[in-house]
Amino acid sequence: MIVRILGVGQYRLDDGDIVEVEKADDAVEAAIAAKDDSAFTAALNGLVDTIQKVGDPVGDDEFVPSDVIVPDRDTSLADAAAYHDDDSEGLIPG
Repeated sequence: MIVRILGVGQYRLDDGDIVEVEKADDAVEAAIAAKDDSAFTAALNGLVDTIQKVGDPVGDDEFVPSDVIVPDRDTSLADAAAYHDDDSEGLIPG
């Protein structure tokens, strides 16, 4: 899976990485459902950190489509809600 973090770049996640990323995304999902701005900010930062920790950066010279787009760390809950219409799912499908 290729994940793009807006303003940062793309990361390649192996199947084994997806489990850890989905755990971090569960916190995003909970914050979205609760409409809790501070929890969303913390959870989004945790998700971005996890993706960067477990993923392999895609080189700038490599052009591959992204399977998932994750907003940057400065994204507010309101901004994320504008393009995220399903409160029952986080940012990473699955």
